[in-house]
Amino acid sequence: MDSSFAKDLYSESSHLLKVESGSSPTANGDLQDEDGSFWGDSDEELDKASELDREWERRRDQFHTIGYRDGLIAGKEAIAQDGFNIGFKESVLEGYNWGMVRGVTSALACLPEGLKERLIETQEKMNKFQTLNESVHSLSTMDALKLFHDDIMAKKEHLKATSEEASSQNDGSDCSLGNYVGELQSLLLKTPAIESHLSEK
Repeated sequence: MDSSFAKDLYSESSHLLKVESGSSPTANGDLQDEDGSFWGDSDEELDKASELDREWERRRDQFHTIGYRDGLIAGKEAIAQDGFNIGFKESVLEGYNWGMVRGVTSALACLPEGLKERLIETQEKMNKFQTLNESVHSLSTMDALKLFHDDIMAKKEHLKATSEEASSQNDGSDCSLGNYVGELQSLLLKTPAIESHLSEK
């Protein structure tokens, strides 16, 4: 009788504690909520966790893509800048000299005959300056750029080719921007009254 009395007393006091705390007795004790779900295992909490996981994945992918794009852009800018620097070094001197050839020959062509005769001693030199002016001005800007490109490519091929191949390739090319500059330099050396500042390579 003592064991049934203890059992009745214990179950009654256990029931009273649960009623006072606001929870109803369940078959599994305190492991379940009122709706019968286990603690920490609600659908709402699972939805929040999976939503956070999806948000994390989306943000990670987004930042990965942004980082990849930024890296590509920075790489392209660095390569473009290097290419610009190389091209600028190769072309600035040629462009300056080409401008000098056009400018000097144009200025001489526009001078009155009396002033030309005082600057240039012989008619032969005057004719050479006039011929150079006509040939320079017969080239369009695109033709001059093509000649410049051909000169650069010939220099690169010359560096790659053996000396025999390079000399045979360069024998037939008499039309380049350097030839115009060289012709003007030779005419200016023979005409001391005219000063110009052509750049040397």
